[in-house]
Amino acid sequence: MEYSSYAQTQLNTVKDRISQAAQKADRNPGDIELVGASKKQPVSLIRAFVAQGLRSLGENYLQEAQDKQEALKDLDISWHFIGAIQSNKTNIIANQFDWVHSVDRLKIAQRLALQRKSDVPLNIVVQLNLDKEDSKAGVTAEQLPTLLESVVSLEQLSCRGFMLIPAPRDNTDDQRSIYAKARSLMEQNNLRFGMHMDTLSMGMSHDLEAAIAEGSTMVRIGTDLFGARSTNVASG
Repeated sequence: MEYSSYAQTQLNTVKDRISQAAQKADRNPGDIELVGASKKQPVSLIRAFVAQGLRSLGENYLQEAQDKQEALKDLDISWHFIGAIQSNKTNIIANQFDWVHSVDRLKIAQRLALQRKSDVPLNIVVQLNLDKEDSKAGVTAEQLPTLLESVVSLEQLSCRGFMLIPAPRDNTDDQRSIYAKARSLMEQNNLRFGMHMDTLSMGMSHDLEAAIAEGSTMVRIGTDLFGARSTNVASG
């Protein structure tokens, strides 16, 4: 299938949403990175999006990500791991990704740092669970300082900020409120630990406007960008 026209249309639509949200918040749209949440999307479709200018891809499942990285190794892509991290997979994640968004415990951070082979530190984002949902990973606001105090000393890691997947909220004010809390936590902990965190990975298809209004620097967009997920991720 020829995906070029489809990719151009979809990418422009999402970028327009980001631009409008940024302008409404008196922000520069160029300060907000679009990460395509590409799990279960076929290689041929992803390749078309990259050809149209998408540069960052977020993957949840390691084996699927590795297959795509091999198939797309000729392209200039920034790879983001955004799924749950198993401790026995940290060696691969540490060396085949540019960003890791789902660090939620010290053991994982330590393993990533120990196993990182590049001289360039691995960009990590600590996953928050500000709603304290049992079904989701992440650290609470109360647990965060203890984790950051240890992570800041890991030289092979660059702790860039926080990732948040809040409980669904239909009201825009409520959406903004939880994202504002994440932004405030980053500001507080930068001061507390002398850190220079600058990244807030928050906002998806249904609430990117609220996230951008509260300082998001990365939005992770899946279905609204690529369309419905394929059952044959190897196609193409």
